[in-house]
Amino acid sequence: MLFTVEIWQFVKSNILSVVLGIIALILWKNWSKPDHFSRLPPGPAPVPLVGNLLHIDVKEPYTYYLELAKKYGSVFTIWLSNKPAVVISGYEALKDALLTQGDDFSGRANYPVLMRVTRGYGVLASSGHRWRELRRFSIMTLKNFGMGRRSIEERIQEEARCLVKAFEEPNGGTFNPEHLLCNAVSNVICSIVFRHRFEYHDPQFRFLFDAIDAYFKVLSSPIGQLYNIFPKIVGLFPGPHKKMFKMVDKAQAYMKEQTVNRLMKLDTSSMPEDYIEAFLIKMLEEKDKANSEFSYDNLFSSIWSLFSAGTETTSSTLRHMLLIMMKYPEVQERVHKEIDEVIGPDRPPMMEDRVKMPYTDAVVHEVQRSMDLAPTAVPHKVMRDTEFHNYHIPEGTLVLPLISSVLADPQLWKNPNHFDPENFLDDAGHFQKNDAFLAFGLGKRVCLGEGLARMELFLFFTSLMQRFTFVGIEPPEEIDITPSCCSFGRLPRSYECYAKLRVQE
Repeated sequence: MLFTVEIWQFVKSNILSVVLGIIALILWKNWSKPDHFSRLPPGPAPVPLVGNLLHIDVKEPYTYYLELAKKYGSVFTIWLSNKPAVVISGYEALKDALLTQGDDFSGRANYPVLMRVTRGYGVLASSGHRWRELRRFSIMTLKNFGMGRRSIEERIQEEARCLVKAFEEPNGGTFNPEHLLCNAVSNVICSIVFRHRFEYHDPQFRFLFDAIDAYFKVLSSPIGQLYNIFPKIVGLFPGPHKKMFKMVDKAQAYMKEQTVNRLMKLDTSSMPEDYIEAFLIKMLEEKDKANSEFSYDNLFSSIWSLFSAGTETTSSTLRHMLLIMMKYPEVQERVHKEIDEVIGPDRPPMMEDRVKMPYTDAVVHEVQRSMDLAPTAVPHKVMRDTEFHNYHIPEGTLVLPLISSVLADPQLWKNPNHFDPENFLDDAGHFQKNDAFLAFGLGKRVCLGEGLARMELFLFFTSLMQRFTFVGIEPPEEIDITPSCCSFGRLPRSYECYAKLRVQE
């Protein structure tokens, strides 16, 4: 008995050494570089057990990749523990991979956080035949419900009116616009997925938002990066990832409940009124088909992916837009002037206004470019052994498309290192497209909600700017526009502001 107590006291006093010893044993057991990795692209020499992790800033890993691209070129390899990841940098290399060899690079990497939440199901996390079937169905369904058409535009306009009213409630006082913007964007998704919108103060709505917020904050934090590299080890310890997984599980349980209720009332003789109904009808149509991808697992994960990704990316961009307006009041003044000239003070903004508003359109695009929301996109993987730029990339290898390398390339932009709407304007002041604008990705995995996101960004932004002047609680020169989370996504920082009613002349 005394011997057992002494052992326990030793373990407690040396707990860090014990934990590190266990980690070292696990990593040493798994560390190997098989022969089929011999023709990988060049890169920094990995250290046994940890690969290149000692040199990667887990808060901003993409900055390390940008430096490596200067040394190794447009295609190079880094090691995350014992696993290689091929980084593709620069517009031409990304085009070669994601367009010319799009099928080879169309897989979704088995990112542990993503896999824990989706189990590999759904339109975002899947690969191969499953992904093609679900993506084709999702794009068709979103179009049927009006994505890119007048019907969805009217839904966004209605939600914009609710958002403007909510912004008026502080009555001249300071407030944080984060939740209101997220609510508005979420409601557009809800109208497509669930067929109804939530009131902004609905507790269930708030819980769904909190789950999404926790999910993306973990993904974009150092603990999320460590979980993705050492899932079994990090999963043993408490932390924000544990709380997040519980919140996401509860949010997904609500979505499952909604699906079961919808199934009980489903009328297959009528046209589906939302994404869930359309999916359930497709499930019934293929119930006798072997290996059909239309299952509850794929439905639940697709709902979560549409709801979470569609909410966080667009609402974060809108939040950053308002911060940029406060940072650069002269830009805000020009946007106000263009809105006054084209739309006026009373009627709601419409998508057809955009072609007459080149400066505002340029501002929306420049916010997305300079914000660089997803520096390495959602990681890909190669679907088969692939020859690329005279290198051999084995099947299943993780691939990181370094979008940052394109959005900040001085060869492709007039002023890449600063916020400048002139990046999207020609000498005559007309809006000028740029193929290097990869905010929505490139190739077969390009964001399937791109059309919806573009409409939301323009209509919500112009509706708010038509009504308000945004002022920070600090002088413009002191406003910090650097992101708060940077690893997976460059999420904007939280802030307070004033929304001052505009006086129309």
